[in-house]
Amino acid sequence: MSTTTEPAVTEEELAAGRRAYELDRKHVFHSWSAQKQITPMTVTRAEGSYVWDGEGRKLLDFSSQLVNTNIGHQHPKVVAAIQEQAGKLCTIAPQYVNDARSEAARLVSELTPGNLDTVFFTNGGADAIEHAIRMARLHTGRYKVLSGYRSYHGGTALAVNVTGDPRRIPNDYGTSGTVHFHIPFLYRTQFHAATQDEECQRALDHLEQLILLEGPGAFAALVLESIPGTAGIMVPPPAYLAGVRELTRKYGIMFIADEVMAGFGRSGKWFAVEHAEGVEPDLLTFAKGINSGYVPLGGVAISDEIAATFADAPYPGGLTYSGHPLACAAAVATINAMRDEGMVENASRLGTDVFGPGLAALAEKHPSIGEVRGTGAFWAIEFVKNRETREPLAPYGGSSPAMNALIGASKERGLLPFANFNRFHVVPPLNITDEDARTGLAILDEVMEIADGYTEE
Repeated sequence: MSTTTEPAVTEEELAAGRRAYELDRKHVFHSWSAQKQITPMTVTRAEGSYVWDGEGRKLLDFSSQLVNTNIGHQHPKVVAAIQEQAGKLCTIAPQYVNDARSEAARLVSELTPGNLDTVFFTNGGADAIEHAIRMARLHTGRYKVLSGYRSYHGGTALAVNVTGDPRRIPNDYGTSGTVHFHIPFLYRTQFHAATQDEECQRALDHLEQLILLEGPGAFAALVLESIPGTAGIMVPPPAYLAGVRELTRKYGIMFIADEVMAGFGRSGKWFAVEHAEGVEPDLLTFAKGINSGYVPLGGVAISDEIAATFADAPYPGGLTYSGHPLACAAAVATINAMRDEGMVENASRLGTDVFGPGLAALAEKHPSIGEVRGTGAFWAIEFVKNRETREPLAPYGGSSPAMNALIGASKERGLLPFANFNRFHVVPPLNITDEDARTGLAILDEVMEIADGYTEE
């Protein structure tokens, strides 16, 4: 999609943006925010890999918003599919068959690994996690759930308790049945490991010991992001996912692969669990990239074994908008566009040819970079004050003046970043051009000169 011939933002658009901002500050309650402490950016227009802010500035979207606009903004095939569906059937209750939902379910089951051939659609990722855990509990007759500390699984009541990151803490009353464990992360190892192999094996040993100490017969499910996203894009060793799958089978625990962020091409494969050959989860949750967030949609892909539990016994759960026709039509168009345009393959190539070497070169140049890691169009840059001590440029669970300065400098130079704690994530649309990708890396190079000024010898 062209990014060079767009007309300038009009005065009417700017005026509409100013009014939108005024109304937002008067009436809108924002997520994860102290309401009087924020000055949210207004977006007046978006196209391809770009957005325009309330001042008319054009910004390269290296965030894909919340890592969900995998096909970029305003993809014409998906916009047309939504318009066509709206003209035919805007909405219908979930107990009735509609062709958009049926086709979306067929496409998802065609892409998922193993025998995940039944799909329950939700409104997003958090309720996908909620329902996957409910299914596992009903299937096993058990209650407890295992989840990593460095993880994010959603903001609803159970999903935020299953989440590991600090946003869980104000919402955690110890009643969710969640037991957290450490996942492998060699750069900040909890296991005093020196190599990836040591980190992997010690993480698996830790997990099994925890299962034994808590009581194997208590656990209904283990929830794991195939590649943790918001928590830091720590690509696990392939042997780790295989080891987790072996432990869950050994103790009769349902393995839920959370693919909400890593799925639908982000990692260079349709689902990130495919990086570990032969690993087939019992349940797989998805959202975000299934239709790039054009209409809210998530879901659970269910194994034949678990689906059979509800063949003759009713499943006690549902959603008014499960399989909403507009959302499912967008999903069908998105998946077909991704296939037709080779977006998953392009994401893999971007990781190998552009982002991998480009970020490695930046890490060599800038002392503020402790580590870069990732795959496909899914990368993290870890900023540190000191490479030897690995002290982060912002504390875990917080921000800092340094990180705020880097965010501001990025926007001033025309880049919209994804920042979390002491990291920038490089997560643009999967169909970003090489030219735009390299432009983004060049802007990051300039911004890292500023970051270097915060380092300590």
